[in-house]
Amino acid sequence: MRNLIFFMHTSLDSFVAGPNGEMNWIKVDEEIFDFVATMTDRADAALYGRVTYDMMQSYWPTAGEQPNASKHDKEHAAWYNKVPKIVLSRTLSEKGLDNTTVISDQLADNINTIKKQDGKNIIIFGSPGASQSLLKEGLIDEFWLFVNPIILGKGMPLFKDITEATQLKFVDSKTFACGVIALHYETKRNEQAT
Repeated sequence: MRNLIFFMHTSLDSFVAGPNGEMNWIKVDEEIFDFVATMTDRADAALYGRVTYDMMQSYWPTAGEQPNASKHDKEHAAWYNKVPKIVLSRTLSEKGLDNTTVISDQLADNINTIKKQDGKNIIIFGSPGASQSLLKEGLIDEFWLFVNPIILGKGMPLFKDITEATQLKFVDSKTFACGVIALHYETKRNEQAT
């Protein structure tokens, strides 16, 4: 069974964006890019909410072809263009989309069907609303939280409207020179057969 892995940058006080969606406080550098590349090497699908998908589609398909493209831009663009995309949206249509599946209902059934297919991991980049829906359904298997050295005070919360406890097992952490600390957790699953 494939694992669904959640990747998210967060402030120390658990916000993923500022009050107006600002993300200019997120620290990324070559060390973090190289680390994330080791994770994408183990994944062959990407999952997004519609807003994040639109943002990714506006940049990654041609990012590696730009004259000033960095090593990271070239590598991630190649990965992005190759892997199937899964988008959680009630408004987006699959018509005209290349290598993209849109899930608009029956979230648990559809995601579990994808997780049972042959393949590597599925990574959720950002997409706080979609991630919260997946968490409520118990569909996220691993969490990578990139805690940035900032307290925002207000903004979009990491986990909003989550009312059920999710037991986690600490796996690992990594500290980056820029001050970001990545925390890795696995979801503890009930040992009973489902």
